[in-house]
Amino acid sequence: MTKIAIVGSGLIGRAWATVFASHGFEVALHDVAPGAAEAARAHIAVNLEELAGHGLVDDPKGSIARIRVASGLADVLAGAGFVQENGPETVEAKRALFGEMDELAAPDAILASSTSFIMASVFSEGLKGRARCLVGHPVNPPHLVPIVEIAPAPWTDADVVARAKAIYEQAGQVPITLRKEKPGFVLNRLQAVLLAEAFRLVGEGVASAEDVDKTIRDGLGLRWSFMGPFETIELNAPGGIPDYCARYSASLDRMVKSSEGLGNPFDSGTVAEVMREWRGSQSAERVKKLSDWRDGRLAALQAHKRASARKPD
Repeated sequence: MTKIAIVGSGLIGRAWATVFASHGFEVALHDVAPGAAEAARAHIAVNLEELAGHGLVDDPKGSIARIRVASGLADVLAGAGFVQENGPETVEAKRALFGEMDELAAPDAILASSTSFIMASVFSEGLKGRARCLVGHPVNPPHLVPIVEIAPAPWTDADVVARAKAIYEQAGQVPITLRKEKPGFVLNRLQAVLLAEAFRLVGEGVASAEDVDKTIRDGLGLRWSFMGPFETIELNAPGGIPDYCARYSASLDRMVKSSEGLGNPFDSGTVAEVMREWRGSQSAERVKKLSDWRDGRLAALQAHKRASARKPD
């Protein structure tokens, strides 16, 4: 089985290590911060036990045994066939790190970045091994939300893309492949549109932030937890997607255009309106408490989805 190198052991890096190790991969973990990788490995051990409690991991002790802490970048890359990079989210940092990895990693090793917004062409263009570079963008937290956006550069080898997809699938992930580069990829672009409209609705006094959250959590989110937007509208008109568009496209178009030219929906005034009635402080303690609660709910949902029957074609 392909050996995995995790470069950067923060929130995303340790989640990736959890994913790969729990699916039988040998994982090497590296971080430039002293002691960070060791602390991450200890955190991963807790993650694995919690996942086992939900039936999502069969052998947590065996999984953690497959994770070793590397002594440096050269060590973490030694013998690795797939590298998942989780470094700082700047173009300069990506270019520098991928330059080093391209020199040190085996020639056939795939170099994937977890970046949320930076396209692969931006940090790989000048590299000798640019054909083996791509983006493998996860969703936080990757060990509980399995989607991975594979976003190759124009020069990424098609075989590299296919191999990356196979490795992610072997690790229990759900990879999608972008046919061409687009800033923000797919998920963040969809999320950005929804967020912008949510902020506008609050900023314009249409609804409270809490009620907008309820609309997604107890409305759209329930359907979207197991069906995508195209699958959803297919069921909302007798003749499927073409019928839906024929019936509702004019109304949908008017709604979309009504928000055009309204300026930045995330300006300070709108943010202040959101926070005016928002419950709870924005403290690190509260975020940690809510994150732990969210992860537990996501684990339970993931366990349910795995146990559910496959939908009919």
